[in-house]
Amino acid sequence: MRFLLVIFLFVRITFAQHTDVLIVGAGASGTMAAIQAARSGVKVMLIEETPWPGGMLTSTGVSAIDGNYKLPSGLWHEFRLALEKHYGGADSLKTGWVSNVLFEPQVATKILTKMLKEAGVEVHLNTTVKSLKKLDNGWRVKTDSNVWIETKILIDASELGDILAKAKIPYDIGMDSRYVTGEEIAPEQANDIIQDLTYVAILKDYGEGANKTIEKPKHFDPKPFLCTCEGQCDPDTISRTLWPCEQMLNYGKLPNGYYMINWPIYGNDYYLNLIEANPKRREKMMNKAKNFTLSYVYYLQHYLGFSHLGLADDVYPTRDQLPFIPYHRESRRMHGKVRFDLNDLAKPFEQPDALYRTGIAVGDYPVDHHHAAYPNAKELPDLHFYPVPSYSLPLGTLIPEKAKNFIVAEKSISVTNLVNGTTRLQPVCMLLGQAAGALAALSVRQNKSPDEIEVRDVQDELLKAKAYLMPYRDVRPDHPYFEAIQRIGATGILRSKGETIGWENVTRFFPDSTVNVLELTNNLKDFNIELTSDNKELTLKEAQEIALKLKGKSRELLLTNSAAESKITRAEFAYLLDQMADPFHQFQVDLQGFLISE
Repeated sequence: MRFLLVIFLFVRITFAQHTDVLIVGAGASGTMAAIQAARSGVKVMLIEETPWPGGMLTSTGVSAIDGNYKLPSGLWHEFRLALEKHYGGADSLKTGWVSNVLFEPQVATKILTKMLKEAGVEVHLNTTVKSLKKLDNGWRVKTDSNVWIETKILIDASELGDILAKAKIPYDIGMDSRYVTGEEIAPEQANDIIQDLTYVAILKDYGEGANKTIEKPKHFDPKPFLCTCEGQCDPDTISRTLWPCEQMLNYGKLPNGYYMINWPIYGNDYYLNLIEANPKRREKMMNKAKNFTLSYVYYLQHYLGFSHLGLADDVYPTRDQLPFIPYHRESRRMHGKVRFDLNDLAKPFEQPDALYRTGIAVGDYPVDHHHAAYPNAKELPDLHFYPVPSYSLPLGTLIPEKAKNFIVAEKSISVTNLVNGTTRLQPVCMLLGQAAGALAALSVRQNKSPDEIEVRDVQDELLKAKAYLMPYRDVRPDHPYFEAIQRIGATGILRSKGETIGWENVTRFFPDSTVNVLELTNNLKDFNIELTSDNKELTLKEAQEIALKLKGKSRELLLTNSAAESKITRAEFAYLLDQMADPFHQFQVDLQGFLISE
Protein backbone atom coordinates (compact mmCIF):
# COMPACT_ATOMS: atom_id res chain seq x y z
CA MET A 1 0.00 0.00 0.00
CA ARG A 2 2.79 2.42 0.90
CA PHE A 3 4.54 1.54 -2.37
CA LEU A 4 1.40 2.42 -4.37
CA LEU A 5 1.09 5.73 -2.52
CA VAL A 6 4.68 6.64 -3.41
CA ILE A 7 4.03 5.75 -7.06
CA PHE A 8 0.84 7.88 -7.00
CA LEU A 9 2.65 10.90 -5.57
CA PHE A 10 5.49 10.50 -8.04
CA VAL A 11 3.06 10.44 -10.95
CA ARG A 12 1.17 13.49 -9.66
CA ILE A 13 4.35 15.55 -9.32
CA THR A 14 5.86 14.23 -12.58
CA PHE A 15 2.76 15.34 -14.48
CA ALA A 16 2.49 18.70 -12.77
CA GLN A 17 1.55 21.62 -14.97
CA HIS A 18 4.42 23.95 -15.83
CA THR A 19 4.47 27.67 -16.47
CA ASP A 20 7.07 30.43 -16.56
CA VAL A 21 5.11 32.82 -14.36
CA LEU A 22 2.32 31.94 -11.93
CA ILE A 23 0.27 34.82 -10.54
CA VAL A 24 -2.01 34.21 -7.58
CA GLY A 25 -4.79 36.77 -7.51
CA ALA A 26 -6.44 38.34 -10.56
CA GLY A 27 -7.06 41.67 -8.89
CA ALA A 28 -6.04 45.04 -10.26
CA SER A 29 -2.34 44.14 -9.93
CA GLY A 30 -2.50 40.47 -10.85
CA THR A 31 -4.50 40.99 -14.02
CA MET A 32 -2.09 43.64 -15.30
CA ALA A 33 0.96 41.59 -14.27
CA ALA A 34 -0.38 38.69 -16.30
CA ILE A 35 -1.07 40.82 -19.37
CA GLN A 36 2.35 42.50 -19.28
CA ALA A 37 4.29 39.26 -18.72
CA ALA A 38 2.39 37.42 -21.47
CA ARG A 39 2.90 40.28 -23.92
CA SER A 40 6.60 40.03 -23.11
CA GLY A 41 6.64 36.52 -24.53
CA VAL A 42 6.62 34.19 -21.51
CA LYS A 43 4.06 31.58 -20.49
CA VAL A 44 1.71 32.93 -17.83
CA MET A 45 -0.88 31.28 -15.61
CA LEU A 46 -3.29 33.33 -13.50
CA ILE A 47 -5.22 31.92 -10.52
CA GLU A 48 -8.19 33.72 -8.99
CA GLU A 49 -10.51 32.78 -6.11
CA THR A 50 -13.58 34.59 -7.49
CA PRO A 51 -15.44 34.06 -10.79
CA TRP A 52 -14.16 37.36 -12.26
CA PRO A 53 -10.81 39.01 -12.92
CA GLY A 54 -10.30 42.59 -11.75
CA GLY A 55 -10.45 42.47 -7.95
CA MET A 56 -11.37 45.88 -6.58
CA LEU A 57 -12.25 47.06 -10.10
CA THR A 58 -14.91 44.38 -10.49
CA SER A 59 -15.30 41.66 -7.85
CA THR A 60 -15.57 44.14 -4.96
CA GLY A 61 -17.84 46.59 -6.78
CA VAL A 62 -15.52 49.60 -6.35
CA SER A 63 -16.00 50.60 -9.96
CA ALA A 64 -14.86 54.19 -9.47
CA ILE A 65 -11.21 54.98 -10.16
CA ASP A 66 -9.37 57.24 -7.72
CA GLY A 67 -6.45 59.28 -9.01
CA ASN A 68 -4.03 59.32 -11.94
CA TYR A 69 -6.53 61.11 -14.17
CA LYS A 70 -3.71 63.22 -15.62
CA LEU A 71 -1.05 60.51 -15.55
CA PRO A 72 -2.08 58.36 -18.55
CA SER A 73 0.42 55.60 -17.89
CA GLY A 74 0.67 52.11 -19.37
CA LEU A 75 -2.04 49.51 -18.87
CA TRP A 76 -4.05 51.82 -16.61
CA HIS A 77 -4.45 54.20 -19.55
CA GLU A 78 -5.22 51.33 -21.93
CA PHE A 79 -7.98 50.13 -19.60
CA ARG A 80 -9.40 53.65 -19.33
CA LEU A 81 -9.45 54.04 -23.13
CA ALA A 82 -11.34 50.77 -23.42
CA LEU A 83 -13.95 52.09 -20.99
CA GLU A 84 -14.21 55.33 -22.95
CA LYS A 85 -14.68 53.38 -26.18
CA HIS A 86 -17.45 51.29 -24.62
CA TYR A 87 -19.36 54.23 -23.16
CA GLY A 88 -18.74 56.72 -25.95
CA GLY A 89 -16.11 59.05 -24.54
CA ALA A 90 -14.44 60.32 -21.38
CA ASP A 91 -17.40 62.48 -20.35
CA SER A 92 -19.65 59.41 -20.31
CA LEU A 93 -17.60 58.08 -17.38
CA LYS A 94 -18.19 61.17 -15.21
CA THR A 95 -21.56 60.06 -13.84
CA GLY A 96 -20.80 60.50 -10.13
CA TRP A 97 -18.79 63.08 -8.24
CA VAL A 98 -16.36 60.78 -6.41
CA SER A 99 -14.46 59.99 -9.60
CA ASN A 100 -13.86 60.95 -13.22
CA VAL A 101 -13.92 57.29 -14.23
CA LEU A 102 -17.03 55.36 -13.17
CA PHE A 103 -18.29 52.19 -14.83
CA GLU A 104 -20.38 49.08 -14.37
CA PRO A 105 -18.40 46.20 -12.81
CA GLN A 106 -19.64 43.70 -15.39
CA VAL A 107 -18.41 45.93 -18.22
CA ALA A 108 -14.91 46.11 -16.72
CA THR A 109 -14.93 42.33 -16.34
CA LYS A 110 -15.57 41.87 -20.06
CA ILE A 111 -12.80 44.32 -20.95
CA LEU A 112 -10.24 42.66 -18.69
CA THR A 113 -11.25 39.17 -19.83
CA LYS A 114 -10.70 40.23 -23.42
CA MET A 115 -7.29 41.74 -22.62
CA LEU A 116 -6.20 38.54 -20.85
CA LYS A 117 -7.39 36.35 -23.71
CA GLU A 118 -5.69 38.46 -26.37
CA ALA A 119 -2.43 38.35 -24.40
CA GLY A 120 -2.62 34.55 -24.22
CA VAL A 121 -2.86 34.23 -20.44
CA GLU A 122 -4.09 30.90 -19.07
CA VAL A 123 -6.72 31.89 -16.49
CA HIS A 124 -8.14 29.65 -13.75
CA LEU A 125 -11.06 31.27 -11.92
CA ASN A 126 -12.75 29.94 -8.76
CA THR A 127 -9.37 28.48 -7.78
CA THR A 128 -7.41 28.83 -4.55
CA VAL A 129 -3.92 27.85 -3.46
CA LYS A 130 -3.78 25.22 -0.72
CA SER A 131 -0.01 24.91 -0.30
CA LEU A 132 3.30 25.75 -1.91
CA LYS A 133 6.88 24.55 -1.77
CA LYS A 134 10.15 26.25 -2.68
CA LEU A 135 12.14 24.50 -5.41
CA ASP A 136 15.77 25.02 -6.38
CA ASN A 137 14.74 27.26 -9.27
CA GLY A 138 11.14 28.21 -8.65
CA TRP A 139 8.03 27.13 -6.77
CA ARG A 140 5.53 24.27 -6.70
CA VAL A 141 1.93 25.21 -5.92
CA LYS A 142 -1.02 22.97 -5.10
CA THR A 143 -4.56 24.20 -5.79
CA ASP A 144 -7.82 23.27 -4.12
CA SER A 145 -8.54 20.87 -7.00
CA ASN A 146 -5.33 18.97 -6.17
CA VAL A 147 -3.55 20.24 -9.28
CA TRP A 148 0.20 20.79 -9.00
CA ILE A 149 1.72 23.75 -10.82
CA GLU A 150 5.44 24.34 -11.11
CA THR A 151 6.60 27.84 -11.95
CA LYS A 152 9.87 29.69 -12.35
CA ILE A 153 8.48 32.93 -10.91
CA LEU A 154 5.66 33.24 -8.37
CA ILE A 155 3.76 36.52 -7.92
CA ASP A 156 1.57 37.13 -4.88
CA ALA A 157 -1.16 39.48 -6.10
CA SER A 158 -3.77 38.22 -3.64
CA GLU A 159 -6.10 40.56 -1.80
CA LEU A 160 -4.54 39.99 1.63
CA GLY A 161 -1.04 38.71 0.91
CA ASP A 162 -1.95 35.10 1.69
CA ILE A 163 0.85 33.67 -0.46
CA LEU A 164 3.39 35.71 1.50
CA ALA A 165 2.28 33.92 4.62
CA LYS A 166 2.36 30.49 2.98
CA ALA A 167 5.88 31.21 1.72
CA LYS A 168 6.92 32.28 5.23
CA ILE A 169 8.16 35.64 3.97
CA PRO A 170 8.24 38.26 6.78
CA TYR A 171 5.55 40.94 6.75
CA ASP A 172 3.83 43.60 8.88
CA ILE A 173 0.17 44.21 9.69
CA GLY A 174 -1.20 47.50 10.98
CA MET A 175 0.33 50.84 11.91
CA ASP A 176 4.07 51.42 12.20
CA SER A 177 5.79 53.34 14.97
CA ARG A 178 7.12 56.76 14.00
CA TYR A 179 10.35 55.85 15.76
CA VAL A 180 10.87 53.01 13.28
CA THR A 181 9.79 54.73 10.07
CA GLY A 182 10.70 58.35 10.87
CA GLU A 183 7.24 59.50 9.75
CA GLU A 184 6.06 62.40 11.90
CA ILE A 185 2.34 61.67 11.64
CA ALA A 186 2.65 57.96 12.44
CA PRO A 187 1.62 56.86 15.96
CA GLU A 188 4.26 56.57 18.64
CA GLN A 189 3.56 52.89 19.19
CA ALA A 190 3.00 50.30 16.50
CA ASN A 191 -0.33 48.45 16.54
CA ASP A 192 -2.30 45.94 14.47
CA ILE A 193 -5.10 48.34 13.50
CA ILE A 194 -5.87 48.28 9.78
CA GLN A 195 -8.18 50.38 7.62
CA ASP A 196 -11.92 49.80 7.54
CA LEU A 197 -13.16 47.54 4.78
CA THR A 198 -16.39 48.01 2.85
CA TYR A 199 -18.82 45.45 1.54
CA VAL A 200 -20.06 47.47 -1.42
CA ALA A 201 -23.59 47.20 -2.80
CA ILE A 202 -24.56 47.97 -6.38
CA LEU A 203 -28.08 49.39 -6.50
CA LYS A 204 -30.18 49.78 -9.62
CA ASP A 205 -32.83 52.37 -10.39
CA TYR A 206 -35.98 50.36 -11.13
CA GLY A 207 -38.00 53.46 -11.95
CA GLU A 208 -40.31 55.86 -10.17
CA GLY A 209 -43.02 54.06 -8.26
CA ALA A 210 -41.13 50.78 -8.02
CA ASN A 211 -40.76 49.21 -4.60
CA LYS A 212 -37.54 47.24 -4.36
CA THR A 213 -37.16 47.31 -0.60
CA ILE A 214 -35.41 44.37 0.99
CA GLU A 215 -36.40 42.46 4.09
CA LYS A 216 -35.20 43.92 7.36
CA PRO A 217 -31.73 42.47 8.02
CA LYS A 218 -31.08 40.54 11.17
CA HIS A 219 -30.29 42.81 14.17
CA PHE A 220 -31.03 45.94 12.10
CA ASP A 221 -30.10 49.14 13.95
CA PRO A 222 -30.52 52.56 12.29
CA LYS A 223 -28.25 54.41 14.75
CA PRO A 224 -24.92 53.96 12.86
CA PHE A 225 -26.46 55.62 9.77
CA LEU A 226 -28.38 58.56 11.26
CA CYS A 227 -25.80 61.15 10.17
CA THR A 228 -25.20 59.74 6.69
CA CYS A 229 -26.61 62.89 5.07
CA GLU A 230 -28.09 66.30 5.95
CA GLY A 231 -31.29 66.56 7.95
CA GLN A 232 -30.98 63.23 9.73
CA CYS A 233 -29.09 64.35 12.85
CA ASP A 234 -27.75 67.41 14.62
CA PRO A 235 -24.60 68.40 12.65
CA ASP A 236 -23.18 70.17 15.72
CA THR A 237 -22.71 66.81 17.43
CA ILE A 238 -20.27 65.45 14.82
CA SER A 239 -17.01 66.62 13.29
CA ARG A 240 -17.60 65.48 9.72
CA THR A 241 -19.17 67.39 6.85
CA LEU A 242 -22.63 66.19 5.84
CA TRP A 243 -24.05 66.31 2.32
CA PRO A 244 -27.60 66.51 0.97
CA CYS A 245 -29.05 63.01 0.74
CA GLU A 246 -29.44 63.10 -3.05
CA GLN A 247 -25.87 64.27 -3.46
CA MET A 248 -24.66 61.57 -1.08
CA LEU A 249 -26.34 58.99 -3.28
CA ASN A 250 -24.85 60.48 -6.46
CA TYR A 251 -21.38 60.11 -4.97
CA GLY A 252 -21.02 56.72 -6.66
CA LYS A 253 -23.56 57.02 -9.47
CA LEU A 254 -22.57 54.69 -12.31
CA PRO A 255 -23.63 54.69 -15.96
CA ASN A 256 -27.01 53.26 -16.95
CA GLY A 257 -28.85 53.83 -13.70
CA TYR A 258 -26.62 51.98 -11.23
CA TYR A 259 -25.29 53.27 -7.91
CA MET A 260 -22.13 52.16 -6.10
CA ILE A 261 -22.87 52.24 -2.38
CA ASN A 262 -19.46 52.86 -0.84
CA TRP A 263 -20.19 55.85 1.39
CA PRO A 264 -17.61 56.64 4.10
CA ILE A 265 -19.59 59.12 6.25
CA TYR A 266 -21.79 57.09 8.57
CA GLY A 267 -22.29 54.73 5.70
CA ASN A 268 -21.15 51.16 5.10
CA ASP A 269 -17.46 51.27 6.08
CA TYR A 270 -16.93 48.48 8.62
CA TYR A 271 -14.01 47.58 10.84
CA LEU A 272 -12.73 44.01 10.60
CA ASN A 273 -9.21 42.70 10.92
CA LEU A 274 -9.55 39.29 9.32
CA ILE A 275 -6.13 39.09 7.69
CA GLU A 276 -4.78 36.28 9.84
CA ALA A 277 -8.08 34.40 10.13
CA ASN A 278 -8.57 31.05 8.40
CA PRO A 279 -11.04 30.83 5.47
CA LYS A 280 -14.00 29.66 7.57
CA ARG A 281 -13.43 32.35 10.18
CA ARG A 282 -13.06 34.97 7.45
CA GLU A 283 -16.38 33.99 5.93
CA LYS A 284 -18.15 34.39 9.26
CA MET A 285 -16.54 37.76 9.82
CA MET A 286 -17.36 38.95 6.30
CA ASN A 287 -20.99 37.99 6.85
CA LYS A 288 -21.08 40.66 9.56
CA ALA A 289 -19.88 43.24 7.04
CA LYS A 290 -22.47 42.01 4.54
CA ASN A 291 -25.24 42.34 7.08
CA PHE A 292 -24.05 45.86 7.91
CA THR A 293 -24.22 46.89 4.25
CA LEU A 294 -27.66 45.31 3.83
CA SER A 295 -28.75 47.27 6.91
CA TYR A 296 -27.50 50.43 5.24
CA VAL A 297 -29.41 49.59 2.05
CA TYR A 298 -32.53 49.03 4.16
CA TYR A 299 -31.94 52.40 5.82
CA LEU A 300 -31.60 54.14 2.45
CA GLN A 301 -34.83 52.57 1.26
CA HIS A 302 -37.01 52.89 4.35
CA TYR A 303 -35.64 55.96 6.14
CA LEU A 304 -34.46 58.13 3.23
CA GLY A 305 -37.16 57.19 0.72
CA PHE A 306 -35.07 55.54 -1.96
CA SER A 307 -37.42 52.56 -2.26
CA HIS A 308 -37.11 52.54 -6.07
CA LEU A 309 -33.42 51.68 -5.74
CA GLY A 310 -32.90 47.98 -5.19
CA LEU A 311 -29.99 45.57 -5.24
CA ALA A 312 -29.04 45.12 -8.88
CA ASP A 313 -30.31 41.78 -10.19
CA ASP A 314 -28.09 41.74 -13.27
CA VAL A 315 -24.59 42.45 -11.97
CA TYR A 316 -23.44 39.77 -9.53
CA PRO A 317 -24.59 36.14 -9.88
CA THR A 318 -24.63 35.74 -6.11
CA ARG A 319 -27.51 34.65 -3.90
CA ASP A 320 -27.59 37.96 -2.02
CA GLN A 321 -26.75 40.05 -5.15
CA LEU A 322 -23.75 41.54 -3.36
CA PRO A 323 -20.19 41.49 -4.77
CA PHE A 324 -18.06 38.38 -4.47
CA ILE A 325 -15.68 39.89 -1.90
CA PRO A 326 -15.40 43.02 0.24
CA TYR A 327 -13.16 45.95 -0.60
CA HIS A 328 -10.03 45.41 1.48
CA ARG A 329 -8.07 48.65 1.88
CA GLU A 330 -5.18 47.02 3.65
CA SER A 331 -3.37 43.67 3.80
CA ARG A 332 -0.08 42.18 4.89
CA ARG A 333 2.89 44.32 3.91
CA MET A 334 6.03 42.45 2.92
CA HIS A 335 9.53 43.16 4.21
CA GLY A 336 11.15 44.06 0.89
CA LYS A 337 14.51 45.08 -0.47
CA VAL A 338 13.20 48.62 -0.04
CA ARG A 339 10.54 49.92 2.33
CA PHE A 340 9.01 53.06 0.87
CA ASP A 341 7.99 55.55 3.56
CA LEU A 342 6.18 58.89 3.60
CA ASN A 343 9.44 60.86 3.66
CA ASP A 344 10.64 59.07 0.52
CA LEU A 345 7.35 59.88 -1.14
CA ALA A 346 6.93 63.50 -0.07
CA LYS A 347 10.56 64.68 -0.45
CA PRO A 348 12.32 62.25 -2.80
CA PHE A 349 15.41 64.40 -3.43
CA GLU A 350 16.13 65.06 0.25
CA GLN A 351 16.63 61.47 1.37
CA PRO A 352 19.91 59.58 2.00
CA ASP A 353 19.13 57.18 -0.86
CA ALA A 354 17.82 57.95 -4.35
CA LEU A 355 14.78 55.72 -4.72
CA TYR A 356 13.28 58.05 -7.33
CA ARG A 357 15.87 56.67 -9.78
CA THR A 358 14.23 53.25 -9.53
CA GLY A 359 10.63 54.28 -10.24
CA ILE A 360 8.33 51.74 -11.89
CA ALA A 361 4.81 53.05 -11.15
CA VAL A 362 3.30 56.46 -10.50
CA GLY A 363 0.49 57.81 -8.35
CA ASP A 364 -1.00 61.14 -7.35
CA TYR A 365 -3.72 60.39 -4.78
CA PRO A 366 -3.44 61.74 -1.22
CA VAL A 367 -2.68 59.51 1.73
CA ASP A 368 -6.27 58.41 2.39
CA HIS A 369 -7.01 56.24 5.43
CA HIS A 370 -10.45 55.04 6.51
CA HIS A 371 -10.62 54.53 10.27
CA ALA A 372 -13.95 56.08 11.27
CA ALA A 373 -15.55 52.68 11.88
CA TYR A 374 -12.84 51.59 14.31
CA PRO A 375 -14.32 51.54 17.85
CA ASN A 376 -11.66 53.89 19.26
CA ALA A 377 -11.09 55.96 16.13
CA LYS A 378 -10.65 59.19 18.12
CA GLU A 379 -7.47 57.80 19.65
CA LEU A 380 -5.85 57.29 16.23
CA PRO A 381 -3.79 59.93 14.39
CA ASP A 382 -5.60 61.93 11.72
CA LEU A 383 -4.47 60.29 8.49
CA HIS A 384 -7.24 61.51 6.20
CA PHE A 385 -6.01 63.10 2.97
CA TYR A 386 -2.51 63.98 4.06
CA PRO A 387 -1.11 65.98 1.11
CA VAL A 388 1.73 64.61 -1.00
CA PRO A 389 3.12 65.32 -4.48
CA SER A 390 2.61 62.89 -7.33
CA TYR A 391 5.26 60.22 -6.87
CA SER A 392 7.19 57.27 -8.28
CA LEU A 393 7.04 53.89 -6.56
CA PRO A 394 10.49 52.20 -6.38
CA LEU A 395 11.16 48.76 -7.84
CA GLY A 396 12.55 47.36 -4.57
CA THR A 397 9.08 47.46 -2.99
CA LEU A 398 8.07 44.48 -5.16
CA ILE A 399 10.99 42.23 -4.20
CA PRO A 400 11.27 40.29 -0.92
CA GLU A 401 14.27 40.98 1.27
CA LYS A 402 15.52 37.39 1.01
CA ALA A 403 13.20 35.04 -0.92
CA LYS A 404 14.18 34.13 -4.47
CA ASN A 405 12.00 33.90 -7.58
CA PHE A 406 9.17 35.68 -5.78
CA ILE A 407 7.45 39.02 -6.52
CA VAL A 408 4.75 40.84 -4.57
CA ALA A 409 2.04 43.12 -5.94
CA GLU A 410 -1.36 44.62 -5.04
CA LYS A 411 -1.53 46.00 -1.46
CA SER A 412 1.16 43.73 0.03
CA ILE A 413 4.16 45.57 -1.41
CA SER A 414 6.90 46.84 0.90
CA VAL A 415 5.55 50.22 1.99
CA THR A 416 4.73 51.68 5.37
CA ASN A 417 1.20 51.73 6.70
CA LEU A 418 0.92 55.44 5.88
CA VAL A 419 2.09 55.06 2.30
CA ASN A 420 -0.38 52.22 1.77
CA GLY A 421 -3.05 54.91 2.05
CA THR A 422 -2.14 56.06 -1.46
CA THR A 423 -0.50 53.05 -3.12
CA ARG A 424 -3.65 50.98 -2.46
CA LEU A 425 -5.62 52.96 -5.07
CA GLN A 426 -6.62 51.24 -8.32
CA PRO A 427 -4.33 52.96 -10.88
CA VAL A 428 -1.23 52.49 -8.73
CA CYS A 429 -2.06 48.81 -8.16
CA MET A 430 -2.59 48.36 -11.90
CA LEU A 431 0.73 50.01 -12.71
CA LEU A 432 2.78 48.23 -10.07
CA GLY A 433 1.18 45.02 -11.35
CA GLN A 434 2.39 45.88 -14.83
CA ALA A 435 5.88 46.41 -13.41
CA ALA A 436 5.68 43.06 -11.60
CA GLY A 437 4.81 41.41 -14.91
CA ALA A 438 7.72 43.10 -16.66
CA LEU A 439 10.11 42.05 -13.89
CA ALA A 440 8.83 38.46 -13.98
CA ALA A 441 9.24 38.19 -17.75
CA LEU A 442 12.80 39.54 -17.58
CA SER A 443 13.62 37.05 -14.83
CA VAL A 444 12.44 34.19 -17.02
CA ARG A 445 14.23 35.41 -20.15
CA GLN A 446 17.49 36.11 -18.33
CA ASN A 447 17.20 33.02 -16.10
CA LYS A 448 17.72 35.10 -12.97
CA SER A 449 15.84 35.74 -9.75
CA PRO A 450 13.95 39.09 -9.73
CA ASP A 451 16.41 40.58 -7.24
CA GLU A 452 19.20 40.07 -9.80
CA ILE A 453 17.55 41.97 -12.65
CA GLU A 454 18.95 45.40 -13.48
CA VAL A 455 16.67 48.29 -12.56
CA ARG A 456 17.19 49.90 -15.95
CA ASP A 457 16.10 46.71 -17.77
CA VAL A 458 12.74 46.82 -16.00
CA GLN A 459 12.35 50.52 -16.68
CA ASP A 460 13.15 49.98 -20.36
CA GLU A 461 10.38 47.39 -20.62
CA LEU A 462 7.92 49.78 -19.03
CA LEU A 463 8.86 52.66 -21.31
CA LYS A 464 8.28 50.37 -24.29
CA ALA A 465 4.80 49.80 -22.91
CA LYS A 466 4.19 53.58 -22.67
CA ALA A 467 4.32 53.55 -18.87
CA TYR A 468 5.67 56.38 -16.71
CA LEU A 469 8.76 56.07 -14.55
CA MET A 470 8.58 59.63 -13.24
CA PRO A 471 5.26 61.27 -12.22
CA TYR A 472 5.42 64.34 -14.47
CA ARG A 473 2.03 65.98 -14.88
CA ASP A 474 3.27 68.31 -17.63
CA VAL A 475 4.95 65.80 -19.98
CA ARG A 476 2.50 63.35 -21.51
CA PRO A 477 3.40 60.32 -23.66
CA ASP A 478 2.59 62.23 -26.85
CA HIS A 479 5.38 64.73 -26.11
CA PRO A 480 8.16 64.21 -28.70
CA TYR A 481 10.79 63.89 -25.94
CA PHE A 482 8.66 61.90 -23.47
CA GLU A 483 10.96 58.88 -23.18
CA ALA A 484 14.11 60.98 -23.03
CA ILE A 485 12.63 63.16 -20.29
CA GLN A 486 11.56 60.08 -18.34
CA ARG A 487 15.05 58.58 -18.61
CA ILE A 488 16.95 61.75 -17.71
CA GLY A 489 14.54 62.41 -14.84
CA ALA A 490 15.32 58.93 -13.53
CA THR A 491 19.03 59.78 -13.44
CA GLY A 492 18.48 62.82 -11.22
CA ILE A 493 20.45 65.12 -13.52
CA LEU A 494 17.29 67.16 -14.05
CA ARG A 495 14.89 67.18 -11.12
CA SER A 496 11.25 68.05 -10.74
CA LYS A 497 9.14 70.01 -8.29
CA GLY A 498 6.27 68.42 -6.37
CA GLU A 499 3.44 70.25 -4.66
CA THR A 500 -0.15 69.98 -3.50
CA ILE A 501 -2.66 72.36 -5.09
CA GLY A 502 -6.06 72.04 -3.44
CA TRP A 503 -7.05 68.41 -3.87
CA GLU A 504 -4.51 67.81 -6.62
CA ASN A 505 -1.05 66.40 -6.02
CA VAL A 506 1.33 67.24 -8.83
CA THR A 507 4.95 66.96 -9.83
CA ARG A 508 6.13 69.05 -12.76
CA PHE A 509 9.18 68.81 -14.97
CA PHE A 510 8.75 72.26 -16.60
CA PRO A 511 9.87 71.12 -20.06
CA ASP A 512 9.76 74.59 -21.64
CA SER A 513 11.74 76.36 -18.92
CA THR A 514 15.45 77.04 -19.25
CA VAL A 515 17.98 75.04 -17.24
CA ASN A 516 19.09 76.58 -13.96
CA VAL A 517 22.89 76.30 -13.84
CA LEU A 518 23.20 76.36 -10.03
CA GLU A 519 20.63 73.56 -9.63
CA LEU A 520 22.28 71.52 -12.37
CA THR A 521 25.70 71.95 -10.77
CA ASN A 522 24.45 70.33 -7.57
CA ASN A 523 22.75 67.50 -9.46
CA LEU A 524 25.91 66.62 -11.40
CA LYS A 525 28.01 66.02 -8.29
CA ASP A 526 26.96 62.36 -8.15
CA PHE A 527 28.46 61.96 -11.61
CA ASN A 528 31.77 63.62 -10.64
CA ILE A 529 31.24 66.43 -13.10
CA GLU A 530 32.04 70.01 -12.22
CA LEU A 531 30.20 72.75 -14.02
CA THR A 532 31.74 76.19 -13.98
CA SER A 533 29.69 78.87 -15.62
CA ASP A 534 28.97 82.53 -15.11
CA ASN A 535 25.52 82.05 -16.64
CA LYS A 536 22.35 81.59 -14.65
CA GLU A 537 20.81 79.65 -17.54
CA LEU A 538 22.49 76.83 -19.46
CA THR A 539 23.61 77.47 -23.02
CA LEU A 540 23.62 74.98 -25.85
CA LYS A 541 27.40 74.95 -25.87
CA GLU A 542 27.54 74.16 -22.15
CA ALA A 543 24.94 71.45 -22.63
CA GLN A 544 27.15 69.77 -25.22
CA GLU A 545 30.13 70.01 -22.91
CA ILE A 546 28.23 68.24 -20.14
CA ALA A 547 27.10 65.51 -22.51
CA LEU A 548 30.67 64.92 -23.65
CA LYS A 549 31.93 64.77 -20.05
CA LEU A 550 29.24 62.25 -19.16
CA LYS A 551 30.28 60.22 -22.15
CA GLY A 552 33.92 60.41 -21.08
CA LYS A 553 35.11 62.29 -24.14
CA SER A 554 36.77 65.67 -24.55
CA ARG A 555 36.81 66.16 -28.33
CA GLU A 556 36.09 69.54 -29.88
CA LEU A 557 32.47 70.63 -29.88
CA LEU A 558 30.66 70.29 -33.18
CA LEU A 559 28.68 73.45 -32.56
CA THR A 560 30.77 76.63 -32.67
CA ASN A 561 28.47 79.18 -34.33
CA SER A 562 26.37 81.89 -32.73
CA ALA A 563 23.69 79.36 -31.73
CA ALA A 564 26.14 77.92 -29.21
CA GLU A 565 25.33 80.73 -26.75
CA SER A 566 21.57 80.36 -27.04
CA LYS A 567 19.63 79.13 -24.02
CA ILE A 568 18.40 75.54 -24.00
CA THR A 569 15.11 74.33 -22.50
CA ARG A 570 14.89 71.49 -20.00
CA ALA A 571 13.17 69.28 -22.56
CA GLU A 572 15.83 70.01 -25.17
CA PHE A 573 18.64 69.38 -22.67
CA ALA A 574 17.08 66.06 -21.66
CA TYR A 575 16.88 64.98 -25.29
CA LEU A 576 20.45 66.13 -25.99
CA LEU A 577 21.84 64.23 -22.98
CA ASP A 578 19.81 61.14 -23.84
CA GLN A 579 21.02 61.09 -27.44
CA MET A 580 24.66 62.11 -26.95
CA ALA A 581 25.60 60.45 -23.65
CA ASP A 582 22.75 58.11 -22.65
CA PRO A 583 23.44 58.46 -18.89
CA PHE A 584 20.33 56.41 -18.09
CA HIS A 585 22.01 53.25 -19.41
CA GLN A 586 25.61 54.29 -18.89
CA PHE A 587 25.15 54.72 -15.14
CA GLN A 588 23.37 51.66 -13.76
CA VAL A 589 21.74 51.92 -10.32
CA ASP A 590 21.01 49.51 -7.50
CA LEU A 591 17.64 49.11 -5.77
CA GLN A 592 18.42 52.03 -3.44
CA GLY A 593 19.11 54.24 -6.45
CA PHE A 594 22.85 54.54 -5.89
CA LEU A 595 25.10 54.61 -8.95
CA ILE A 596 26.85 51.29 -9.47
CA SER A 597 30.60 51.59 -9.89
CA GLU A 598 32.07 49.49 -12.66
